[in-house]
Amino acid sequence: MRDAHFCSCSFLADKNGMKKHIEKLDLTRIKLIRFIGFLMGFAQAILAYVMSSFFKEASGIENVGIFYTVSYVIFLLILLNLHKLIRTLGKSNVFYFALLTKIIAVVFLIMNGPSQIGAFLLMLYIILGHIEWVALDNIVEGFSTDKMSGRIRGLQLTALSFGFLLGPFVSTYILERTDFSGVFLLSLILNAVILVFSLLVFRNVSQKFREKEKVTEVIKKAFARKNIIRIYYVSFVLDFFYAFMVIYTPIHLRNLGYSWEDIGLIFTMMLVPFVLVQYPMGVLADKRTGEKEFIIAALLIMGASTLAIFFMGTGTILAWGAVLFCTRIGAALIEILRDSYFYKRIDKHDVDLVDFFRTSLPAAYIFATILSSFMFLFLPIQSAFILVGIVVLSALVPAFRLNDNKC
Repeated sequence: MRDAHFCSCSFLADKNGMKKHIEKLDLTRIKLIRFIGFLMGFAQAILAYVMSSFFKEASGIENVGIFYTVSYVIFLLILLNLHKLIRTLGKSNVFYFALLTKIIAVVFLIMNGPSQIGAFLLMLYIILGHIEWVALDNIVEGFSTDKMSGRIRGLQLTALSFGFLLGPFVSTYILERTDFSGVFLLSLILNAVILVFSLLVFRNVSQKFREKEKVTEVIKKAFARKNIIRIYYVSFVLDFFYAFMVIYTPIHLRNLGYSWEDIGLIFTMMLVPFVLVQYPMGVLADKRTGEKEFIIAALLIMGASTLAIFFMGTGTILAWGAVLFCTRIGAALIEILRDSYFYKRIDKHDVDLVDFFRTSLPAAYIFATILSSFMFLFLPIQSAFILVGIVVLSALVPAFRLNDNKC
């Protein structure tokens, strides 16, 4: 990284769809946003691995996919039109709105235990949380440069991962001793701190989007750029993996007899790769290798280790921690490499493409939860790991066809 706080650079159009644009690097704001990312990761992880259990208690059914399906259908519809809202309000104001409304939802969650109202509020929390992340993505892109995309995104994801690493251990520790209201109270405190800090960091940042494009035009624009669609499928597969693993791994481990404290320890071990590998991989992709070869390797690691979970019995805490650790090595590598690859092929004005790219998450969750709702009528939960492993390996086809970014 350069020592200067600002620098700019321009790029000429090439045959792969990269167009000329001017970029400005603001290292001061990037560093401050990194701290916000850490807090957001912690706040997200506090609830991420206990949501499915909350929905299970609220509804009385084990197959809780319907709650995620509805949440992500709504999020997908919002996301396809989010660039219009950003054009009107600006990136930071969309971020503030999502965060503030989410805080209000958490206040009411504290007042309601697992219930129909509680399930509705938690679904609202999921939707708003993802809108918040997309808005932050757009803000970061406005302060970044392509040639440092891997390092900037790598550090951003590492900061997020440090926060995420703490979440499962803390939330399961609280849940073991109190109830869901204790977890929601901590979430409220963290989100309030994020709001105060972001109000200071994002002052005078509007970054409105000027182009007026319909949803169909955005989709056509994305499909006209083949490498964008290829990396989109890789991103979809990663989010499909997360959908099944985040929703059903805690339920499966609880069914095997593990306590919340045991699960918290297993998940803490599982998340370590996100802290260890993402920044070094971002540096390597920027300076030496590009992203393509490591995307392929990461898909192989993630796919093979996910298939291995099907053959796990009750096992030990260490054994479960080890196999889930391997799955997350692949996931952590893909997470930084997909972002690094994608953001090198757009600029800060491509808000519509950022919004389209992030539809991989709700699309994957919708597909995964609908599929699981039918699948688990006939098959046990552990059969999901075979399905997920196969889907992950299917991404090798577009990955081999990617045109690599030059380092």
